[in-house]
Amino acid sequence: MDTQQHIMIVEDDESLARWIADYLGSHGYLVSVANNGEAALELLRNDVPDAVILDLNLPGMDGLDVCRHAREFFQQPILMLTARDAESEEVKGLDTGADDYLGKPVKPSILLARLRALLRRSHPEELSADIHIGDLRIDPQSRTVELANELISLSTHEFDVLLLLAQHVGQSLSRDALITHIRGIEYDGFDRSVDICISRLRRKLGDDANVPRRIKTLRGVGYLLAADAWHA
Repeated sequence: MDTQQHIMIVEDDESLARWIADYLGSHGYLVSVANNGEAALELLRNDVPDAVILDLNLPGMDGLDVCRHAREFFQQPILMLTARDAESEEVKGLDTGADDYLGKPVKPSILLARLRALLRRSHPEELSADIHIGDLRIDPQSRTVELANELISLSTHEFDVLLLLAQHVGQSLSRDALITHIRGIEYDGFDRSVDICISRLRRKLGDDANVPRRIKTLRGVGYLLAADAWHA
């Protein structure tokens, strides 16, 4: 890395926060720690880290509320880390705006791999040119999306999924392909992150969730970005 990437850990368990900070620090990351939600939001506004590892069980404002408020101004990756292992909690976390979700206890190598997948960025010279599909414009270099000249605020995960679909406009992409490309892991048949991400993208891009025209679901196959449905 040319410059150290800054990771913020939001965790009220001081020993766990210290362990994660030491481990990430040993792999070249600059790490800061917040032990409650209010402090985390203030630091997110002021420091703008490259990614956040966010505990769900925080005193006062919990991780879901922190994530929800952060998504009003913070677009970098959020990895939710929690002792809650129910699928409903994972869905809540992803639907609130988290880019990934890991249950405790977590192996350090897995945490690092997931974090690296979220931080993955192409070098500017390797990025493709702007993509124009009707009124939809995607700029891979600045990682911005406009629809009918209106800027659309997307999380890291949302942008990556939309970009991959747009790079294969008119072609179906399986959940397996999307998850492997975005998260760096194989689809295990239970991962809901892409489905939830597609739902959020449809909402932000003005697509009808009941009869989607822009991002279509191909039952038993995956998803397809339509080429002819992007006019205001």
